[in-house]
Amino acid sequence: MEKLNNIIDKIKEKHVDAIEDTADSFGDVVLTIARKNIHDVLVDLKDAGFDLLLDIAGVDALNLGRKERFEVVYNLYSLSQDLRLRLRVNVPEDDMNLPSATDLWESANWAEREAYDMFGFNFEGHPNLARILCHREFVGHALRKDYPVMKGQWATGTADLRPDLENE
Repeated sequence: MEKLNNIIDKIKEKHVDAIEDTADSFGDVVLTIARKNIHDVLVDLKDAGFDLLLDIAGVDALNLGRKERFEVVYNLYSLSQDLRLRLRVNVPEDDMNLPSATDLWESANWAEREAYDMFGFNFEGHPNLARILCHREFVGHALRKDYPVMKGQWATGTADLRPDLENE
């Protein structure tokens, strides 16, 4: 834990206003990062040894009384130091833009596409931000809390996914 605290202290020194909140969740440290600072903080964490981006997840906090309706969660792991870190970024509903992390970790590619598809986050700079779980004709974002649970949408055609694989 001392290693992780040292890394967090360096982030706080370098990015004075970046960390909005610090919490503990089931033994994991959770930092809430200002959206404007997220890419710079991710760069520094990668340089500090967080060499594995485990996942990027979207959260819809509709009716939960939070500051913003949406958030993006980054789960990082350092293989060499055996450290876990979770980052949360509040995202306003009227501006769902965030910088892509695909330039830092290849695993961000499809994780960002999933968050885009399911919630509508726009990861600026992503090489191929397109639907990955829902069909290309799907309207809306299926994991938003205000999306009707039983609203089915049929695809009228098929899509060639080879270009997605060739870009990898």
